[in-house]
Amino acid sequence: MLKKFLAYYKPYRKVLFADLFFASLASMTVLAYPMLVNQITTKAISDEGIATELVIKMVGIFLLLMIVEYVSNFYTDYFGHVMGARIEADMRNDLFQHFQKLSFQYHDNTRTGQLMSRTTTDLFDISELAHHGPEDTVISLVRIVGSFCILLSINWTLTLTIFLILPLMLIFAYHYSIKMKNALKKNKERIADINSQLEDSLAGIRVVQSFANEEVEMDKFRSSNRRFLESRKNGYWVEALFFNGLTGFISFINISVVIVGAVLISYHQLLLTELITFLLYINTLIDPVKRLVNFTQNLQNGVAGFERFMEVLAIEPDIADAQDAAVLSHVKGKVEFVNVGFQYAGDSNYVLSGINLTVNSGEYVALVGSSGVGKTTLCSLIPRFYETSEGAIKIDGTNIKKIKLKSLRDHIGIVQQDAYLFSGTIKENILYGKPGAADEEVIDAAKHANAHEFIMGLPDGYDTYIGQRGIKLSGGQKQRISIARVFLKNPPILIFDEATSALDNESERVVQESFDRLAKNRTTFVIAHRLSTIRNADRIIVLSEQGIAEEGTHALLLEKNGIYAKFYRMQFDQAIAP
Repeated sequence: MLKKFLAYYKPYRKVLFADLFFASLASMTVLAYPMLVNQITTKAISDEGIATELVIKMVGIFLLLMIVEYVSNFYTDYFGHVMGARIEADMRNDLFQHFQKLSFQYHDNTRTGQLMSRTTTDLFDISELAHHGPEDTVISLVRIVGSFCILLSINWTLTLTIFLILPLMLIFAYHYSIKMKNALKKNKERIADINSQLEDSLAGIRVVQSFANEEVEMDKFRSSNRRFLESRKNGYWVEALFFNGLTGFISFINISVVIVGAVLISYHQLLLTELITFLLYINTLIDPVKRLVNFTQNLQNGVAGFERFMEVLAIEPDIADAQDAAVLSHVKGKVEFVNVGFQYAGDSNYVLSGINLTVNSGEYVALVGSSGVGKTTLCSLIPRFYETSEGAIKIDGTNIKKIKLKSLRDHIGIVQQDAYLFSGTIKENILYGKPGAADEEVIDAAKHANAHEFIMGLPDGYDTYIGQRGIKLSGGQKQRISIARVFLKNPPILIFDEATSALDNESERVVQESFDRLAKNRTTFVIAHRLSTIRNADRIIVLSEQGIAEEGTHALLLEKNGIYAKFYRMQFDQAIAP
């Protein structure tokens, strides 16, 4: 883990070395101040008066050291923090990139709020460690070692008094830093739970309010908030013991120096000016000790965050390119399922089993069946959103596991029941199908999707802001935008997942027209809820829990009077019922 952490410094080595150099330089200037005070009190001031020339010289050195300290501290404060922020940005890029590699199965089992917490709060703590960690270590070492050498040269007895107490302080700090790390890690887990609860409740605010269940959500939030509060209280308890214990040690050092110094003065083994110098150096020592304390806190925060960061990066994507994966070219669109089976991880039951199906290039195939028989899962296996548990799926005779994921998905267009639109403009959402496309292509795609007319009726046309998830548009309008997006992508294989089931009759008619235009000359899979929309399908596949139960045209399946005919009659009876 340390090796991985240090690797993030590699692009910023020059900045890091400069940061450590200026941190050391600033520390050495601070070490020089008490020595200058000692020179003034012992040499510049005497019974004969003040040595003006020496005082002026010392003031000049003071001013020079102040300038050096200012420049050094400015560099470490600004450039050091920027380095930490850049490392944080690099880590966030790596984390987000990794999130996108993980399959649907991972995201199905992981709460979005948890991932958001790892991408924000955790990485900020790592940034602080990346900047302050090396810097505070160098500053503390320079000041502590420098102070020890200087004080030893003045009086070794008093020096040993200080440095006999310091190891006890460090042992105390180490013991409580471990407790702080555990408390801080628990805090991160609890705040991630709150983020998850908040994201879940706010995303479903319309459902919450429609059921008047605000109090139910409030109870769930109070529970998460209460657990976070308890972990914070525990963290503050450990923190209070830690910081106040260290403050006690610092006070003990001061008292010990004064007592031992007084004894040494009484035996003429120490001068009063030397005791003053010692007391000044104790203040010089306190700052690096405080830095070590802050470093310990940053370290525990950063380590806790980096452990969580590495936990995610350690998750290997269960769907990835094979070493010999190739790019698809000249795709005709023939899709074959060869003895395909699928089960979710950790589930012993198969969702699909023994599926053998060949869909020819340009064929329009509809999938029907009861809820839960695996219609959506079957289609999700084609772009490898999930991996087959057994068997193989082929496109134009090539196993999809031998095709690069990006190339595979570039040739498949999907329109889902819940059309997801991103926060932004209509134009930006259509362009998602082909980033960088010309305005003429966007407009042409919208016209093919029967969307151009309603878009032009909006206040800003294609530049109309549609809100998060396209909340300002109707269901039919959102579906037509999602179809326009696929038109712009122009893929040879289409998947329509119950795309009209939630629409009213008029919206369904318009969307169906758009879809029929899109499906022309493309291999098309339609997961159908309303059977009236698939009567013209080249082939209808009826799925059951045992696999493919029936297949054929609409007329053939009605004539067969099996499962499909039963479904159709049920919907027909409902449609004509008063």
